[in-house]
Amino acid sequence: MDSHDAWTVSAIARAVGSGARSAVTVMREALARARAYDEFQPQAWISRSADDPLLAQAALVDQRIAGGERLVLAGVPVAIKDNMDVAGLPTTAGCPQFSYRPERSAAVVELLVQAGAIVLGKTNLDQFATGLVGTRSPYGALGCVFNREFVCGGSSSGSAAVVAAGVVPFALGSDTAGSGRVPAAFNNLIGFKPTRGRWSTRGLVPACRSLDCVSVFCADAADVALVDGVLTQFDAEDPYARRRPAATVGSGARFRLGIARPGQLGELATEDAPRLAQAQTHLQAMGGDAVEVDVAPLIEAARQLYGGPWVAERTAVLEDLLERNPSAIDPTVRAVVQAGKGLSAIDAFRGLYAQQRYARVAERLWEQVDVLLLPTTPTIYRIGEITADPIGLNARLGLYTNFVNLLDMTAIALPAGFRSNATGVGVSLIGPAWADNRLLQLAARYMQFAAITAPPLDRQARPARVQLAVVGAHLSGMPLHWQLSSRAARLVGRARTAPVYRLYAMTNEVPAKPALVHAGDDGAAVELEVYELDLAAFGAFVSEVPPPLAIGTVLLADGSRVKGFVAEPRALIGALDITADGGWRAYLARLAAQPRATGASS
Repeated sequence: MDSHDAWTVSAIARAVGSGARSAVTVMREALARARAYDEFQPQAWISRSADDPLLAQAALVDQRIAGGERLVLAGVPVAIKDNMDVAGLPTTAGCPQFSYRPERSAAVVELLVQAGAIVLGKTNLDQFATGLVGTRSPYGALGCVFNREFVCGGSSSGSAAVVAAGVVPFALGSDTAGSGRVPAAFNNLIGFKPTRGRWSTRGLVPACRSLDCVSVFCADAADVALVDGVLTQFDAEDPYARRRPAATVGSGARFRLGIARPGQLGELATEDAPRLAQAQTHLQAMGGDAVEVDVAPLIEAARQLYGGPWVAERTAVLEDLLERNPSAIDPTVRAVVQAGKGLSAIDAFRGLYAQQRYARVAERLWEQVDVLLLPTTPTIYRIGEITADPIGLNARLGLYTNFVNLLDMTAIALPAGFRSNATGVGVSLIGPAWADNRLLQLAARYMQFAAITAPPLDRQARPARVQLAVVGAHLSGMPLHWQLSSRAARLVGRARTAPVYRLYAMTNEVPAKPALVHAGDDGAAVELEVYELDLAAFGAFVSEVPPPLAIGTVLLADGSRVKGFVAEPRALIGALDITADGGWRAYLARLAAQPRATGASS
């Protein structure tokens, strides 16, 4: 399963198109590969088509070939990030409460299917494509395929994982801030983000509608070019589609290679620096003339994407869900998009003015160089590190990617080797809009020079994990949440108990805590959060639970049972029944809204 030699888009399409293999045989192999990788990272998928319909689709491809059709992607299995519509499969964008079942596939999916590709399933992602880590999903956090203790990268985590693991030869992701490039770097893949509007975004759940791009993950540079040839079609139904200029940027024997001035990549990790230098050596051997350029303005522009008014574009997509059911949104994602509600039209125009200033800087850059070489990320982090600092470390990962869409550039992430921890290092070639062909040509030549050997997939068994329900001071943002985050607890999701509990505010507890008590028919549903910890961390956590609280088993509304906080009878002495509030957060909000008592004045 680790070999990509015959498991490439080009090889499969050529074999099926010539009759050397059948699409049915290829699909059977893809299903076997998927089942094998499910033993290690089943959370790479959110949904998959059943075997029989997939085999039936493959048989139709064989019939088309037998009927004389020439299909560029004949019988090639593909995975689709679950923020793109695939008719017959739900679109969740990583949020079960947002899920809907589209009648029509996204434009890019339609084109792939017309060309003979077969959609195996929908892949996991940072919820609403808001993140570069792959951990912000109720469907589970993904790790790098070579070392699952470290993040897979996001938001297109599942798409990268299933390609890097050899389940499918290519997958579609999306890229607004680097979501199609960061996971490629960590997993030894090519991640191509075309010029904005080159590929249609119709049928893509927007992150930032004005900046979004569909992207592709492949292990082979020829495959990327093949997919680009299928998807580069103007879509009149997409208001953000752009017609390709008659004259686009090509590649000559020599090119001007932009590199950062000394000291401007101070964030770059020690192990990553020599990989970047080696990539530069390869590119210079290919005919690149190195030119030092000032990349500081680009890095400043990168901070605009989350520090400027573009956050409000994300808020616009989720405004209804934020109002109607905020607990459905991952807490970190909610914190990001909630900030957009405080931005004004004045902020938006100020952001646009700043964007235009940075765009002018970029114009001058392209007068000096043809292609810019940068690291794809400055480093990588363990999943536990991201859990402890989800916003700060995520922002750092986007330092060299966030500005690309903002400044109307195209980019391709390429493998550059591995760290001692077996995680991938990536570099990016960046060009102006419509330099896509040049980047694809350079990528093909670079991959021949680089000749990187990947380590084996991480198949190690991980410690058993336990799910724990919390209802009060351990909720995200509450005073004792650190006891979970410091143990790398992963949020599984927000839920409600079965309607058989009552919730009480205990007295004389610092910080304030509730008590959850089973009450049978006299109970109601109570809001909570479910976390997952490994067995050792769970044991350490339980040892710190003070009486009169204890850890027992809690029945959830969906009928499942998890470990959770319960209370001894003495916890109810003098306690206030707050069941009617529906949960601890609602109770605290009601308490805060009550007018404070004031002393009599004289």
